[in-house]
Amino acid sequence: MKIKDILIKFYLGTNGNKIANYYKKQGCIIGKNFRCTSIPNFGSEPYLIEIGDNVLCSAHVTFITHDGGVSVVNRLKNTRYDKVGRIKIGNNVFLGMNCTIMPNVEIGNNVIIGIGSIVTKNVPDNEIWAGIPAKKICTIDEYIQKNENNFHNTLGMDAKQKKEYYINFYKNK
Repeated sequence: MKIKDILIKFYLGTNGNKIANYYKKQGCIIGKNFRCTSIPNFGSEPYLIEIGDNVLCSAHVTFITHDGGVSVVNRLKNTRYDKVGRIKIGNNVFLGMNCTIMPNVEIGNNVIIGIGSIVTKNVPDNEIWAGIPAKKICTIDEYIQKNENNFHNTLGMDAKQKKEYYINFYKNK
């Protein structure tokens, strides 16, 4: 972990609002109800990143807005080229742990990106993508249909009630 990341974590914790405010000052556009379980890596150009409302960013998510490989070209041609692209994340999106979003990628609304995925192309609304490189796994409707018997309605439960519910649920299995 870099010193910058340690300092940000120390001063900001993992509260999405504090992290969002910090990166907004760097030019990142972040909508309402942004949450994260650790500090995302917004790279060297956070001003090229736009995140919609109700986005949950799991641990160790990385946003890559540039192609560092251009450094080879710069040394060969004695230039200072940059190759960058923006990233846009829609509303109601979950970004799984250790996923990476590459430059020039747009992720639509109501999307789930699986753990460890590398997203190299645009993701349409209402789909689940995963893998390296990420590809479509199914639609949100298919995911709901496949998993409806595994969903637990814990809305409104506090942590103690939720713990008790799950202990009792799995005790009977």
